[in-house]
Parts: sequence; C-alpha cells; structure tokens
Amino acid sequence: MAIEICESSQLAKRAAEHIAEALKKATAADSAASLALAGGTTPRAAYEHLAKIPGIDWSKVSVYFGDERAVPPTHPDSNFAMAKAALFDRVPLPASNIHRIAAEDPDQDAAARAYEALLPARISVLVLGIGEDGHTASLFPGSPALNERVRRVLPVIGPKPPPQRLSITPPVIEAAEQCIVIANGAGKAEPVRRALKDPLDIQLTPSGLARDGLWLLDHAAAGLLG
Repeated sequence: MAIEICESSQLAKRAAEHIAEALKKATAADSAASLALAGGTTPRAAYEHLAKIPGIDWSKVSVYFGDERAVPPTHPDSNFAMAKAALFDRVPLPASNIHRIAAEDPDQDAAARAYEALLPARISVLVLGIGEDGHTASLFPGSPALNERVRRVLPVIGPKPPPQRLSITPPVIEAAEQCIVIANGAGKAEPVRRALKDPLDIQLTPSGLARDGLWLLDHAAAGLLG
C-alpha cells in the first residue's frame, strides 16, 4: 500500500504523472504495456494531463477499460466516449490498440466473454476510482460479482441509471501489476478509511481489492486516515 496526499487542484496532474511513469517503465522493460481506464470526472482530468506528458511511446500501449455502461460508444454516459475526448484524440495511439467494451450488446454475457478474451493476463497499469459507497469499477457493495474467481468480466447491475454495466472482476484487480486509485472529496473519506484501515471486507467496501495499490487522495478524501 502506498498513499500520496495532495491538494485537490493537483490530484489529476499527479495521477497523470504516476500513470505516465508506470507506462514508461512497462514499455522499457517489456516493450509493451497495458493500461485499463476508469470513468469519472477526476480520471477524465487525469487523462487530459496524461495527453500532455511527453516521452510515452503510445504505439506500445494497449488500452482497456475497467467497466462500461450499457450505452453506445457515442453516448454521454460512455466511459469510452469520455476517454476518447480526453486522451485518445490527443495522442498518437493506434486505433488497433484501443479495446472498447461493447456493453451496448443486448447479449451482455456474450459481450463479457468477448472482452475477457481480449484482456491480458495482467494489466500493467489499472486506474480505478472509488464511489461514496466504496465501489470501484462497477463492483458495488454486495454484488454477486465480488465472489467471482474464474470469470474476469461480468454483466452487473448498478444502483444508478443506466443500471446495466459490464465490469472487471476481483481477479483482474488482484493480478494487476500496478493499481492507481484516485479519490477526492469529503464524501470519499469514510470508504477510503474502510478500504485502507479496517479489516478487509470486500463485500462492504469493494475498493479494498486495490488496498495494495497506490492511492492518490486529496486532503478531504484522506481526512479520516489519521
């Protein structure tokens, strides 16, 4: 576990710098890297900063997603649409290196199986957020997907519209070479404390799956860590 606390105004920039550093190390060591993205406002800002950082060989980076809502890729709620505007359209990333979740497919299970077949055995850099309920990706408290040990992508139901989603499962998070968790705001303070300080309870606080990762927090989100 590593925790970095910074001003809220610097959080996205610091996240981008950590992502860039991890990608550069991965491409230098293995000549290829995999990056899995999260949705959300702060991750979007991080991707916009990431697009400005020089020295990343984007031809060697394959991009995936931790979850996606069951909407078309041009929909305002689409994580893909957000990442395309914030990052993909701003860097020389080959289209063949971008692996979108076809979550709008009416056959959700087939879409999940197709995507897990695309995922590498280990994600080099997995970017995650955390919700005020403690969820991460689209793994919500009490979700049956939290018990999954074989399947790596599953259809899930979220508490907010649109409810139908596809999400990576615990084995993907646990296998990632590096998890970078971004959290800001006082509403995240309680779930951050549970994820990092309480006895691990994935059913209550799914984001605890990434406890051993790098946690980038603003002062408000870190407010209950002591």
